[in-house]
Amino acid sequence: MKPIWIVDDDHSIRFVLEKALAREQFAVRSFASAREVLAALDSEEPQVMVSDIRMPGGSGIDLLGKVKARLPGLPVIIMTAYSDLDSAVSAFQGGAFEYLPKPFDVPKAVELIRRAVEESLREEVRDTAAAPMPEMLGQAPAMQDVFRAIGRLSQSTVTVMITGESGSGKELVARALHKHSPRAGGPFVAINTAAIPKDLLESELFGHERGAFTGAQTMRRGRFEQADGGTLFLDEIGDMPFDLQTRLLRVLSDGQFYRVGGHQPLKSNVRVIAATHQNLEERVRAGSFREDLFHRLNVIRLRLPALRERREDIAMLTRFFLQKSAKELGVDAKRITNDALQRLMAFDFPGNVRQLENLCHWLTVMAPSQVVEAKDLPPELLAREDSMVRPVAGPAETARPAHTAAPSPVTQADPPTERPSLGSWLGDLQREARGLLEAGVPDVWDTLSRKFEGQLIHTALEVTRGRRIEAAQKLGIGRNTITRKIQELGLDD
Repeated sequence: MKPIWIVDDDHSIRFVLEKALAREQFAVRSFASAREVLAALDSEEPQVMVSDIRMPGGSGIDLLGKVKARLPGLPVIIMTAYSDLDSAVSAFQGGAFEYLPKPFDVPKAVELIRRAVEESLREEVRDTAAAPMPEMLGQAPAMQDVFRAIGRLSQSTVTVMITGESGSGKELVARALHKHSPRAGGPFVAINTAAIPKDLLESELFGHERGAFTGAQTMRRGRFEQADGGTLFLDEIGDMPFDLQTRLLRVLSDGQFYRVGGHQPLKSNVRVIAATHQNLEERVRAGSFREDLFHRLNVIRLRLPALRERREDIAMLTRFFLQKSAKELGVDAKRITNDALQRLMAFDFPGNVRQLENLCHWLTVMAPSQVVEAKDLPPELLAREDSMVRPVAGPAETARPAHTAAPSPVTQADPPTERPSLGSWLGDLQREARGLLEAGVPDVWDTLSRKFEGQLIHTALEVTRGRRIEAAQKLGIGRNTITRKIQELGLDD
């Protein structure tokens, strides 16, 4: 998140707000004049701006107008020690988010700034959601190679073979190849050869004449005819029956085919793009895929990387899919914390991009708040992560996730402290959860979450001897958050 900008010529005001916002884990930058702010806007932007009205070298109202001209959606809070009607009216007419008279109560000022930040984040989500949806996303080098290949092929109608694991986005690449080709004005027709029974696949591809077989009451055009002048995408080509491979090779060779039960040759003007998750070279060696068809399809090969090979794209894809799901469901898009994103980036996603998209749809429906935290991720993902915890040799050593670095050796000056192993409390949690689930207890998630949060906060308060702000800092949460949790969980009692 971008920093909060504080603009005031009074050093004490800047100092108080800086410290209060830092305690709430906000990044802050301070300015003593409007001139400094306008210079800084040339290279960066704030999340929220809090500005005094009367300052040497330019008023806050003038600054408000200039900033709003550059950043219309930026929430600006106007402060003033002169609480007069004209100042308030000028501030709101200039588009101020709120008017804050001095002297102010610091916790209330921080809460007002927090509301402005939430509004700013909502505006960012709306702006992103309103933007046109891109065809494909990817900053990883392997995806950039794919994008470059699509660009190079944009003036060609050559046959392309796309390889990659299931769910990696092969059809998206095929559609992009069609859209950016000379055939873009023609139809794009897709067929999954693995999803159609062998007895029906021939008719699906080539069509049939009336009476060609039982149930063929009318003539039907096949996918080759439907794609005439455009592109035919043959997904999972490696699963095509051997006898149909012969017919497909003939069409690719001379551009002619017959409908099932037909005697009149039909001409095909179709660009073929094929895709598979299988190793076709191995299938050729095994005799289950024709070598001549393989070479006919394998003119240009594009390999799509698995999602685990492009982890740097997971955060961007997650935000995109959350916006897409929200748009489809007609709800506000949810935001996701960095901690939750780190959990996702550590996950292998065997179902690739399709699995991530389905996960984001699940979060849009099931996550309890507008901000998705790590604890809101689906149980199977968290369970997979917990399963990575393994016991480490030695009675005093704590088990740790396989992907984390080993702890530093303990010196003689720092004797080891006996601590319960990570595996033991996870085992206790598993037994507790199993008992509640098997007993049919409702709301198991909420019950265990409340116990977990309550124990964490209780322990932190014991360590800090009841000092809430220090406890919140040690736990990595805000002061308002720990106060709210203490009230919700009844820890004041």
